[in-house]
Amino acid sequence: MKKTFGQVLREMRRAKGVSQRELAKKVSVDFSYISKLENDRTQPPAADTIVKICNVLDVSPDELLTLTGKMPSDIKEMFNSKPEAMKFIRTAKSLDLTEHEWKELTNKLRNLRS
Repeated sequence: MKKTFGQVLREMRRAKGVSQRELAKKVSVDFSYISKLENDRTQPPAADTIVKICNVLDVSPDELLTLTGKMPSDIKEMFNSKPEAMKFIRTAKSLDLTEHEWKELTNKLRNLRS
């Protein structure tokens, strides 16, 4: 069974040994909001808030963003300002890359600037 946003968030938070109150304070939200999120009593937050939560927990936001289908504003802006970026993603999607191929591609991109 697929885990919910709240279940994954709770697991991430607990794995890092962070209380709901501590997380809420660092993200500048009420601790009851974190509780509602973890218990799936409210909709997941905006993408940028998910990124803030993940930064506090020192985890990648990718899993939580994927669960919600949301995209951080900086990534949206990149696609809006660089049409070739969207073309690149569409091309990669059409190639149906394996996980290994994605890793290779990521490494090659990093090496472009080395």
